Amino acid sequence: MVSTMTEKDMMSIHLTEFKQIYRNLPVAALVEHAIRNGEAELAANGALVARTGKWTGRSPSDKFIVRNGASEDTVEWGAINQPIDQAHYDALRARVLSYAHDRRMYVLDACVGADPDTQLPIRVVTEYAWHNLFAKQLFIRSNAAELDENPPAYTVISVPSFQAVPASDGTRSETAVIVDFARREVLITGTEYAGEIKKSIFSVMNFLLPEQNILPMHCSANIGQSADVALFFGLSGTGKTSLSSDPARRLIGDDEHGWGDDGVFNFEGGCYAKCIHLRREDEPQIYDAIQFGAVLENVILDPVTRRPDYDDASLTENTRAAYPLDNVENIVPSGVGGHPQTIFFLAADAFGVLPPIAGLSPEQAMYHFLSGYTSKLAGTEVGLGSEPHATFEACFGAPFLPLPAIRYAEMLRDKIRRHGTQVYLLNTGWTGGPFGVGTRIKLDHTRAMVRAVLEGRLDGGATYVDPRFGLTVPEWIDGVPERLLHPRSTWQSQTAYDQAANRLAQRFVDNFAKFGPVADEMVAAGPKPMLDDG
Repeated sequence: MVSTMTEKDMMSIHLTEFKQIYRNLPVAALVEHAIRNGEAELAANGALVARTGKWTGRSPSDKFIVRNGASEDTVEWGAINQPIDQAHYDALRARVLSYAHDRRMYVLDACVGADPDTQLPIRVVTEYAWHNLFAKQLFIRSNAAELDENPPAYTVISVPSFQAVPASDGTRSETAVIVDFARREVLITGTEYAGEIKKSIFSVMNFLLPEQNILPMHCSANIGQSADVALFFGLSGTGKTSLSSDPARRLIGDDEHGWGDDGVFNFEGGCYAKCIHLRREDEPQIYDAIQFGAVLENVILDPVTRRPDYDDASLTENTRAAYPLDNVENIVPSGVGGHPQTIFFLAADAFGVLPPIAGLSPEQAMYHFLSGYTSKLAGTEVGLGSEPHATFEACFGAPFLPLPAIRYAEMLRDKIRRHGTQVYLLNTGWTGGPFGVGTRIKLDHTRAMVRAVLEGRLDGGATYVDPRFGLTVPEWIDGVPERLLHPRSTWQSQTAYDQAANRLAQRFVDNFAKFGPVADEMVAAGPKPMLDDG
């Protein structure tokens, strides 16, 4: 259904819609409100600890885009970008605003995008104080002058205690995350998981930026002493934050970036890190960043000492920490860097067959970017269960891509070729067998591989080509067990490895078929099952 609303009708909400609002409160006040409201409690390290209730991860099947004149001919409709008609959305929106009118609401005015030329002013209106604190720590803060000069271009309205009625609202459940590109707003109901706020705005940026020749990316970024920029693409839990938080390099950002004509820039002003099994000796930057003002989600506290137990997964494996970049010592304050010299695609391979690192040609880079193979880790989305789930997500961010995936992939290919960027596939998953049999590749070994690439120690070194996946793999890396670089040799049964590798290669082939008539050079760059292995 195409909208016939006027431009005036499309204007987003006014704050007069709400009877009691608290606007742009400082961190300390939001902490006080959250505790006073019974939303959260304070940990011994000063972090605010909240539980997200029924949903401890995103609910992608409850995400919708309003089908109207702004989206009809541009959005790639389907299972990911589910349409909801304007009439259903307008009726639901009116009921939500009526419900929220007499409730205590918190308002944050902020920005997305560190590039001042393309920065997007946003407003986040939340029912919970801790959600507003979450948004304050993750988005880029605005000063008073900026608030007056830049009215919000997009508004997020989050009312978790309101539940949609599927039969009348056109939703799948009581939970709904709906983007309306015509009204320029996001409506969130029925879920307390704060990550929906962050990711909904990422979807907005993925919709807007390609028109400005800026590639929006689900990646972390850091920069070395010689101003060399590295990007780390990957789904949640695959290591983006951990690998980009390197004491020897400065952090640009941990999750979302744009790549434009002048280089890369961070979308956010904070980090959203997984903290299950967090150890200071392993990840000191993340551990030390969790202090007063940080938000911990679903982390269990010791009832006596109030110290966080990062090993307790009784609520979810997807325990999270949200904190501002200011809590990290070696950051790039501007959030801006040059064109990347190196890109890593992180694939947490639950089958345990991919090599831990491999170089990619531009054609292979486009193939693997479009494939987006990895394993979603437990708890990051609703319904994943307790074991990793092997999946393909185009561009390592399919749930957040309103436009056809091929458009983002072609932009990446063009930028890689123009700037001579080297691309590597990095397996942060299993070795010696699949999940449940093999072991997770050690973070220290992965970091040694990354540093070898960034320091140029692999240039000109001996390599071999994996016959099944076509990947160019180093024969030796200082600090990495040589056997690890030959995944077939790490399995007790090489026949079992061959069978598992063939199954994964065939999954790549079957998944890529959904992209239809793409360039032959891309298909040729992909894996080829060796069926004579048995």
